[in-house]
Amino acid sequence: MREYESNIFGLDHLVEKSIRLLKEHEPPDGYYVAFSGGKDSTVMYDLVKRAGVKYDAHYNVTTVDPPELVLFIRHQYPEVHWERPKETMYALIERKTGPPTRLMRYCCELLKEHGGEGRVCVMGIRAEESQHRAERDEVENDRRSAKKSYVNPIFMWSKNDIWQYINERQLPYCSLYDEGFERLGCIGCPMAGRKEREREFRRWPGIERAYIAACQKAVNRRIERGMPTTPFWQTGQEMFDWWMER
Repeated sequence: MREYESNIFGLDHLVEKSIRLLKEHEPPDGYYVAFSGGKDSTVMYDLVKRAGVKYDAHYNVTTVDPPELVLFIRHQYPEVHWERPKETMYALIERKTGPPTRLMRYCCELLKEHGGEGRVCVMGIRAEESQHRAERDEVENDRRSAKKSYVNPIFMWSKNDIWQYINERQLPYCSLYDEGFERLGCIGCPMAGRKEREREFRRWPGIERAYIAACQKAVNRRIERGMPTTPFWQTGQEMFDWWMER
């Protein structure tokens, strides 16, 4: 994994570099800013504003984001456009005859990554988050679409840099961070790990029940189509329990 510039030059240097990056790559039609409401996205969005570039910001509604996060975006960022999906996560589970897994993450493609076609997108990803993200870059082309590219202004920032910037700029942030949540993505995301998912479902039991109900519909559809349901899935609860092990 790369060495983070914050450990060498400090936050001021990172801010200057991020703003310069945004100005240098500003497209004629402005940026498509992908805004999620999380801490990284909040800092990224503030940098876009400070850079003085043309942009329009979009929140891709996943239908399984934490309610507190949804309200935070609604109240603190009313100018952000809400992009609502054609199907909810629960409808996708039924149609796909099973929930998304680490190896089959159809949810991200259909609920989060569909916006910005034909645009230069600004994202709040950081190399520190994972080895997979560390293999990306500050400026890059979409691997699946020749008409889409990315500028990632906080790519080389650390988590400490993010919180220092939020504190110094007195930026609002979602209250769930104060409850100890480290990530504010989709509730139940298999990429989060079992312990984190179990914590999320304890916090939002209604969403757990909705997942189980969707799994039951998926089991029913598998039975109707003559698809295998053994040895794991005889009921929606069993499919959900199997999913939690993945």
